[in-house]
Amino acid sequence: MQTSPDRHEYPAHWEADVVLRDGGTARIRPITVDDADRLVSFYEQVSDESKYYRFFAPYPRLSAKDVHRFTHHDFVDRVGLAATVGGEFIATVRYDRIGPDGTPAFGPADEAEVAFLVQDAHQGRGVASALLEHIAAVARERGIRRFAAEVLPANTKMIKVFTDAGYTQKRSFEDGVVRLEFDLEPTDRSLAVQYAREHRAEARSVQRLLAPGSVAVIGAGRTPGGVGRSVLGNIRDAGFTGRLYAVNKALPKEQKELDGVPAHRSVRDIDGPVDLAVVAVPAEHVPEVVTECGEHGVQGLVVVSAGYAESGPEGRERQRALVRHARTYGMRIIGPNAFGIINTSPQVRLNASLAPETPRPGRIGLFAQSGAIGIALLSRLHRRGGGVTGVTGVSTFVSSGNRADVSGNDVLQYWYEDPETDVVLMYLESIGNPRKFTRLARRTAAAKPLVVVQGARHGAAPQGHAVRATRLPHATVSALLRQAGVIRVDTITELVDAGLLLARQPLPAGPRVAILGNSESLGLLTYDACLAEGLRPHPPQDLTTAASAADFHAALARALADDRCDAVVVTAIPAVGEGSVADAALAEALRSAAAAAPAKPVLVVHVELGGLAEALSAAASTAPQLGAATTAHTTPGPAPTGERPFAGERPPTGERSLTGQCPPTGERPPAGERPPAEDRPPTAETPDGAHLIPAYPAAERAVRALAQAVTYAQWRRDAADPGKVPEYEDIDEKGAAALIDGLLARGQGLTLGTEETCDLLGHYGIHVHRALPAPTADAAAEAARTLGYPVALKATAPHLRHRADLGGVRLDLADEDQLRRSYTELTELFGTPDELRPVVQRMAPRGVDVVVRAVIDPAAGAVLSFGLAGAASQLLGDTAHRLIPVTDREAASLVRSIRTAPLLFGWRGSAPADTRALEELLLRVSRLVDDHPEVVAVTLEPVVVASHGLSVLGASVRLAPPPARDDLGPRTLPAY
Repeated sequence: MQTSPDRHEYPAHWEADVVLRDGGTARIRPITVDDADRLVSFYEQVSDESKYYRFFAPYPRLSAKDVHRFTHHDFVDRVGLAATVGGEFIATVRYDRIGPDGTPAFGPADEAEVAFLVQDAHQGRGVASALLEHIAAVARERGIRRFAAEVLPANTKMIKVFTDAGYTQKRSFEDGVVRLEFDLEPTDRSLAVQYAREHRAEARSVQRLLAPGSVAVIGAGRTPGGVGRSVLGNIRDAGFTGRLYAVNKALPKEQKELDGVPAHRSVRDIDGPVDLAVVAVPAEHVPEVVTECGEHGVQGLVVVSAGYAESGPEGRERQRALVRHARTYGMRIIGPNAFGIINTSPQVRLNASLAPETPRPGRIGLFAQSGAIGIALLSRLHRRGGGVTGVTGVSTFVSSGNRADVSGNDVLQYWYEDPETDVVLMYLESIGNPRKFTRLARRTAAAKPLVVVQGARHGAAPQGHAVRATRLPHATVSALLRQAGVIRVDTITELVDAGLLLARQPLPAGPRVAILGNSESLGLLTYDACLAEGLRPHPPQDLTTAASAADFHAALARALADDRCDAVVVTAIPAVGEGSVADAALAEALRSAAAAAPAKPVLVVHVELGGLAEALSAAASTAPQLGAATTAHTTPGPAPTGERPFAGERPPTGERSLTGQCPPTGERPPAGERPPAEDRPPTAETPDGAHLIPAYPAAERAVRALAQAVTYAQWRRDAADPGKVPEYEDIDEKGAAALIDGLLARGQGLTLGTEETCDLLGHYGIHVHRALPAPTADAAAEAARTLGYPVALKATAPHLRHRADLGGVRLDLADEDQLRRSYTELTELFGTPDELRPVVQRMAPRGVDVVVRAVIDPAAGAVLSFGLAGAASQLLGDTAHRLIPVTDREAASLVRSIRTAPLLFGWRGSAPADTRALEELLLRVSRLVDDHPEVVAVTLEPVVVASHGLSVLGASVRLAPPPARDDLGPRTLPAY
């Protein structure tokens, strides 16, 4: 690396891995003197046309002077970046600082000329766009605010790179050359372009992993058993539609097959491309496998091998090396320590996992960071999504293990536009980038439900997960996820319950619930559960135990036709002496009634009534029917596979299931085939079909799932009109910025004094009541005369501050005598004035005391918090949170979302507080923190909200250099 005195130190923080448009990866890094040979080799592989576009003349080779110029940089006024794959250059970009006359210059000149060159074989992959993002970030860091580029008119690809970037630009044409000038300050449009490119690239990278054309299982053992051999068998038995290979370097040279699959000693020996490699070799042999895969052009890896970060510091370093090694070749990784991936699409049929049976095809996307939880989720969906409550299966499944590379964020990018996925279920043990996750979750939730259960809520993340620290408690993170439209649940049971309802039923239009059934007691339990979940149930309709299927049909039809009803819960208990015929009749009655009103959700609560649940399944099933099954095709040739149950049929007791405890019965249809449309029963996926009706064994579970759907549906409606961030004419943003710059010049981080706090808040129209120090009784009396009676006397010592319940505050002191008596009482009770730090403050109008806080968390970003003041609210954790910037609608919902909100709205005959003034205060604080990220913490406590207006009685502000905003910088993968 360059170390001569006239050059700056090598900027290692400019190195980054990026995902390209086609889903592959490249590494971007500064060009150094050590890159001369790479640069020459790279240039030799560029076409004459591309060279002409770069230099505006034939330029067949680089001279020694050119090589020196293009590899020697000072990393300030002259910077070059290269995109590399496999250690070799595939593209370069450089800038040279120029003055007003266009000649080379030094700082403080703030313009630079920029030029690109992309190898022809890599054009169209989005390399130039990624390089532009990174060179622009570098330029901004070095004080450059504007780029200029000269491009030949025929070079339309490069002109498009500049014009599509979203920056504010100016274009001119002179002497046969197009000159483009553009500011480098990020704009809303440039960020939108960047996010859109990120989405397409990351979605494509996951799509390449989940839908490969060919798969090699590396580490498939020579004898039955073992992880690699099991995965190989699972891929084969699922009927994978692509090419499948077994790889084991210990195989005899003469062995050409393993379990009917073409076998090789190395990936290099495979004649043809390999899109995905499943790596199941010991950790110490993985680097050799990665090298072979990279050199063969493998696009992605699923590493099921263990022995990485989950095993301790040595394993963590081995994991970092694995990721760096794979990215060198442009490969993405699922894992290590992964359970695997599944894609049930008839066009793919991939089960590259340790699950011995492929789950039923369906519309649920499933992500689990834990293999054990992944097994549990697949098993529960298999049981409840098939033989119990109708066929609801999985579209794709990803178990990321240590998620060293591909994470939940990447999979969300894929599922957002995947037409095969309607509902997303995620089990997360850590969120590596909460700011990005909430952004992606908000976008996904606006299109399809996203249900999340988070493990490790009360402790550290699993050892295998490298995550940035957050100071936010779990309750705050959960609130922020709910703000983004995420349906937060606490257990995997609730995850499946909510997922099955959302996958089968329409969203409710409101919280009004009709309850009907043949058990008065079960109806009352359901009614109570609805009230507990915040729903508005109608009185239960008891059809009595003598109710027939026709009675259920008529009652359900009436409830669904009632405009005062948004959803229906049907409760059912078994009729004495009735059998499966009655169950089937009841199921058909409910299904037909629900089909006549498809806009309202219907749920069934059944008590020990397996027959009804199975009948509901059979009434609207997409599973293979009796007599329609044949043997599945496998790769490379036909082979018998396991059997699966018919719709509505339970596996015989004692037999193995999806996860190895019960093998299903029945037969599988030919790979990729479905019965003709006229032979299939109506389903939610057919135009004339009915929604599947989910059934639950307990009223509380059904109602909780319904309540979550109601909340999500309301979020969807609100998200359609999120509100706006108001503009206030009295905000002095420039004045506040100047004040902050002056204050930060004193040091890296400081808590402002009283006068400085009031001054800064005043620039944003937030006025704090003056509090004058009272070190003596005479000083207190003088302060009171200055402010005017009545006054309050407060102790501001840390252990007494904001603790009126401890007696450190005296209110409504009408004259000097009362003030002096109160001063004496305080000093006698709590200590000397030096210990108490007493202040005098003019009394504010009576009202409700609240607390407003804002903090910048290094992981989640800026968060605005609100709650009532006092020990009770703190004890109960009754605080609401929103991400900054907050809109007017979000400020209104923030005020109303705490449990003690009724105190602000005239509870028990009290005067309603001025919530409009409170919402405006929240918006002003949000604006302050959003406009000035150097304001890392704000606390307003207490704020007294009266019937008209409010009073801020205490405030503190902390300034510091703002945390890095990776969401505003260029696209990068997490660093390793």
